[in-house]
Amino acid sequence: MAIEQSSPSFYAPWPDRLRHSAIILLAAALALAVLVVFGDLAMVRAAAAFICIGAAALVPWRLHDVSASREDVRAVNPVEAAAVAAVVAGMPDPAVLLDRAGRVLHLNAAAAQLAPALRRNELAQFALRSPEIITALREAIATSETRRATYLDHVPVDRWMELIITPVPVPTLFGGADKCMLMTFHDQTPLRRVEEMRADFVANASHELRTPLAALSGFIDTLQGPARDDAKARERFLGIMHNQAKRMARLIDDLLSLSRVELSAHVRPDALVDLVPIIRQVADGLEPLASERQVVIEIELPETPVSIAGDREELLRLFENLIENALKYGASGGRVVVSLSQSLPGEVAPEVRVMVRDFGPGIAPEHLPRLTERFYRVDVGDSRAQGGTGLGLSLVKHILNRHRGRLLIESVPKQGATFTAAFPQAKTPEAT
Repeated sequence: MAIEQSSPSFYAPWPDRLRHSAIILLAAALALAVLVVFGDLAMVRAAAAFICIGAAALVPWRLHDVSASREDVRAVNPVEAAAVAAVVAGMPDPAVLLDRAGRVLHLNAAAAQLAPALRRNELAQFALRSPEIITALREAIATSETRRATYLDHVPVDRWMELIITPVPVPTLFGGADKCMLMTFHDQTPLRRVEEMRADFVANASHELRTPLAALSGFIDTLQGPARDDAKARERFLGIMHNQAKRMARLIDDLLSLSRVELSAHVRPDALVDLVPIIRQVADGLEPLASERQVVIEIELPETPVSIAGDREELLRLFENLIENALKYGASGGRVVVSLSQSLPGEVAPEVRVMVRDFGPGIAPEHLPRLTERFYRVDVGDSRAQGGTGLGLSLVKHILNRHRGRLLIESVPKQGATFTAAFPQAKTPEAT
């Protein structure tokens, strides 16, 4: 902010101060001369008065209100300039500029979204409660050296963040320099996801592929040896090998799908999709499996569109897994019911719920908490016989997490099971 040249102040240039003092002394001399000539003021007293006035005029202080002085200081403080605020606001990553005491001077919109408790002119330690952040900030302030910290942010979803605190020299009012602290936050979640995806893929693939690979290897050795000329055994073994190869292909497909969903778990889909045609498409595609298992799929869907913020391909995969599981493991019930419902108006967190219910043998209570774990199976033999990979419900859970939804599982032995996918209801255009 510019300073008006016509207003004398402590921060005005010296030539301006001397010019103002000379004008004051000239006016005082003329007034005293008039009093000496036309009045009864003695020369000695006039000289003493002129000396006092001259001393007061040459002292570069301006008496004014204390609060006004502070406002002047803030107005001319280089760190408070609009250019500094514009630089911080223009940074693509979350950025916060602090003074040496740790108070917030400037922050951009990304930082306000990352830490809504941050406020200007307040201590950042009160808003950023992560121990790693506080420790790095204290060390940077004490040593005036760059500090880095990595921490896990749990809200709204788990994200790995890297904090870099860089001391920034800034000019002071008196020609010197001071150091502010520039905090920048970088989202390391994609890199972490890639590392975890690679490790999980190797571990899971090596564990689950070992059995079908061993079967394939054994049958190949048999066909190359004792069953070389046995046509009946060859046909039987080739059929088993074909099924094992299909199982490995499904397993790899599920692993890759799960890895892709985990990689983008921190990015919420923003495209509006209608759930009704998606569910109908999945149900129509699974009709051959339903006919094979002699199960009837009953669909109870509204006539009007029901839209949520989501990824169409992931939602297709989610409902395909839920309905296919019901057809495979609840086939003895003879029917599967797929229904959609919405929350009543006025609820605090309105949801769209898609329920898939079967009337099969149900699931024992001790298995319910672990159903969404990778490769967890209630009955290993039955799951493999049905062609399951043990990743279906885990994939469902991760897709729902990315959509900020939740999976509800209810089951009573011998009375079937109900799997409910609950999604946050999309806001109407009027509400938006």
